[in-house]
Amino acid sequence: MPASAPRGDLRPPSIEADEKTTLVAFLDYLREAVVAKALGVDDQHARRAGVKSGTSLLGIVKHLTAVERNWFVWAYLGEGVTLADDQAPPDAAETAAELIAAYRAAVARSNEIVRGCPDLSRPGTRSLRETDPPTMRWVLVHMIEETARHAGHADILREQIDGSIGR
Repeated sequence: MPASAPRGDLRPPSIEADEKTTLVAFLDYLREAVVAKALGVDDQHARRAGVKSGTSLLGIVKHLTAVERNWFVWAYLGEGVTLADDQAPPDAAETAAELIAAYRAAVARSNEIVRGCPDLSRPGTRSLRETDPPTMRWVLVHMIEETARHAGHADILREQIDGSIGR
């Protein structure tokens, strides 16, 4: 029977909360699921592509770091002049610990931006797409979808590495 991946303190969010709290709680739950899949894997295995597209555990972490910064900081808040490359693979010098720390820092900044938003219907400053700037509600739901999709990818990659399953 395969081993279980490190679970950390992952618990589904409470069902009795306001909209913003609920959305952020689900997003944080998924963010930590991704981190849990990358923890306990040596850098060599975490950086190895597990599928033909070149996707790796650390590639997912780095991608999600850029996506957090792009949607919350660049698009919603309007800070910065260039977008982080969300498709760049990890550099050989970047360790798993550094990439996970960068992801957690990006998540903390994103959550700070959400806390400062008094109305989820308020549109951001600009968009990553050829549309009007999305609302904070849209950004949160998009990030839940994006992070959930990649958490699933991370589940598969981790199982390929050492047989670990579960959150």
